[in-house]
Amino acid sequence: MARRIVRTLIQFTILSLVLAVLLFVLDLRYRVLPPSVHFLLPEHHAGTVVTDLQPITCGHLQLLSSCTSNTAAGWKRVNKDFYLSRSWTAKAHLHVQLKPESEFSAAAGDLVVVDAKVGRIKPDGDGWEQRAHGLWVKRQGKLVDDAVTGADVLFGPDAVEVREGWELKGGSFNVGESPRLTIRRGAPVVSKRPTVRMRKDHKLKIIQVSDLHLSTGVGHCRDAEPASSAAACEADPRTLAFIERILDDEKPDLAVLSGDQVNGDTAPDAATAVFKFAEPFIKRKIPFATILGNHDDEGNLLRGEIMALTASLPYSLSRVGPQLGALRPDRHGRPQLEGGAGNYYIEVLAHKSDHSAVTLWLLDTHSYSPDPQQEGYDWIKPYQIDWFRETHASLKDAHAKYSFMHLDLAFIHIPLPEYRTRGAPMVGAWKEPPTAPRHNSGFRNALVQAGVKVVSAGHDHANDYCLLDQQQQGQGGKEGEKDAGLWMCYAGGSGFGGYGGYGGYHRRVRLWEIDAPADRIRTWKRLEYGEAGRVDEQTVVEGGTVVVPRQ
Repeated sequence: MARRIVRTLIQFTILSLVLAVLLFVLDLRYRVLPPSVHFLLPEHHAGTVVTDLQPITCGHLQLLSSCTSNTAAGWKRVNKDFYLSRSWTAKAHLHVQLKPESEFSAAAGDLVVVDAKVGRIKPDGDGWEQRAHGLWVKRQGKLVDDAVTGADVLFGPDAVEVREGWELKGGSFNVGESPRLTIRRGAPVVSKRPTVRMRKDHKLKIIQVSDLHLSTGVGHCRDAEPASSAAACEADPRTLAFIERILDDEKPDLAVLSGDQVNGDTAPDAATAVFKFAEPFIKRKIPFATILGNHDDEGNLLRGEIMALTASLPYSLSRVGPQLGALRPDRHGRPQLEGGAGNYYIEVLAHKSDHSAVTLWLLDTHSYSPDPQQEGYDWIKPYQIDWFRETHASLKDAHAKYSFMHLDLAFIHIPLPEYRTRGAPMVGAWKEPPTAPRHNSGFRNALVQAGVKVVSAGHDHANDYCLLDQQQQGQGGKEGEKDAGLWMCYAGGSGFGGYGGYGGYHRRVRLWEIDAPADRIRTWKRLEYGEAGRVDEQTVVEGGTVVVPRQ
């Protein structure tokens, strides 16, 4: 009896396996299983798939063309004009047909895009279908894990793709301003936010990069030095080669990009420029944080959109931050939060514990003055200062648990009014008038009262000084005594797409090194041209106290 039961079970198992294999083979060819079953198969991803791609040209002189998509048939337009709005007569866009995987039916004739290429000549292999403007697509009736689920357009021969799961295709469409196809395969990937820790020696090195001024395309060099290099200069490739060289030399643990990464006037597609500045850090697995300057949002993306895009990238520490203030129209009439985007902080943890060792504060200094009676640049708003004070106070008890002294640094783009202070101790070059806002909202005092010893800005490219600002104490302090003081530094401009000049200014970056056991902060600069090594190396904080330099 027992043998008969065992034999029956074996026969049933073999029969089940044969039927499963047969069903699997039939499904590969005819897709006989229902969609609900496919969701359970590991080779399939639930969601939306791309069923076709089509570049479409339209414009004033093409009366039978349409710039809109047939949404009823699942078509959506990628809102990036191949001509970057530089043509008076024509526009061209990539249109993408999407379908929920649950509604996909090979029996009904549905096909899914599994690859796409751009070029004049038909790619090798079978199954390629020709579309307009040099696009080729390959489709099939079987859903697979690496089916195409998204498509986008970037611009220029130097475009890069840094998003996880995306692939930038070679070549460009044969119309417009070198538009490039990039596709996503499989389900969208959410990049994990990195954790930054002190090194084993309890030190931390930060590179501050400011004013990259990257374009859509290679960009145009301004004030290249030495002058003999100007003729062959391409702004973005030269700028990024400089950054990569310093990254490889200095090997920082963390990067802070302090505004004007994107040169809005020459970057009509901001995403192309964003991906270019992010690639050197992502490629080297260096966590990076960003704030915005006054030029970043002068292209096609709002401040919040740029911060959200940057925050989504691998190794990014950037955050959109809290919503502060009301929506107000900017000088282009676009609604922007009065408190800006990118007000946030970063906790650098101890080497082995999860106690905070260093806190980096990053605040949006906005762009141009909203007050027609006050020309110049905008200022940090009172509710941003309130957010800083309240957040700093809420972290105080946790910061006291670190085995060494907890240290804070702040980063902004537009300098504070106190950067104009003459006669204060200073290290570095003051080559141009600081273009700080005329209105002083008091952020300098808020930093000092919170115990922050260092703030560093960008914006004024040819200034690279660190200035120690110590002011007379207010009520409660002893008469004639100065407060704890604040080192106010500039990073210096790094990008050839922004201005230089001022007597042969060489692009540069600033480095910071925090030494926790000594409660010390040191800083220096590195130049793009020459073999100067570390420039103006100085200690700004020792034993948790600002250091007055010898004059």
